[in-house]
Parts: sequence; structure tokens; C-alpha cells
Amino acid sequence: MNVSEYTTKILLSSWVGIDQAIAANSPSQPLQQPGGTSKFDILQPLRQWVNTINVGDRKFAHRLCQLIPAQCPFERDLKLFGRTLHIPPMCKLNPLYEEVVGLRFRALCYLADECGEDITAYC
Repeated sequence: MNVSEYTTKILLSSWVGIDQAIAANSPSQPLQQPGGTSKFDILQPLRQWVNTINVGDRKFAHRLCQLIPAQCPFERDLKLFGRTLHIPPMCKLNPLYEEVVGLRFRALCYLADECGEDITAYC
């Protein structure tokens, strides 16, 4: 490996993540997890579906902005029957968090750009 390949690999891994950088450098090989098994994302079709949802209706955009929170809900500690139950932040539990936040952003952009509405109530 020469210097330019090494530098490209390091820059790609810091910008897009190590799995994608390895895939970009060797597209013919499947991604390998540490255990030696190939990586298969069962939620990929659902992620693609959420990313292709078109926000083209004012009512739908308002509904999305109301349902999807602007921030990740904070973690909490609940005491039940003398025991402490730790609930992690909801964004860490939702495997589709990035896609859902992107959908909310598209809805906000539609309301602001296409409809000309004030979106400060949703921020």
C-alpha cells in the first residue's frame, strides 16, 4: 500500500466510517465483521422506504413535525419496587433514528420552502 492509498483510507474512515471506507477500497469483497461473518442489514429495505417518502402535502408535513420530536429524548432512571431501571436515550434504541430525523427535516423544509410557513413552533 502506498502513501496515497493509506491517506485516502484514513480520510475515508474518518469521514464516512470504516465499513464504508473498506467497501469503497474493495468493492468486490463483502463487508466482514470481526467474527468473520459478512454484514447483513435486515432493516435496509425499511431504511430505503423511509428515505423515499415524499413530503408533498401540507397536512402530512405538519403531522410529521408534530409526531417526530425535535431532539432525542433524554435518558432516565426510574425507581420501581425499590429497584432502579435505567432507560437509555431513545435515539440509541431506535435503529431508524437517522432516517426518521431526516424525514422530519424534509417535512420542515417543505413547510418553509414550498408553503412559506413559519416553522419556529416545531424547533
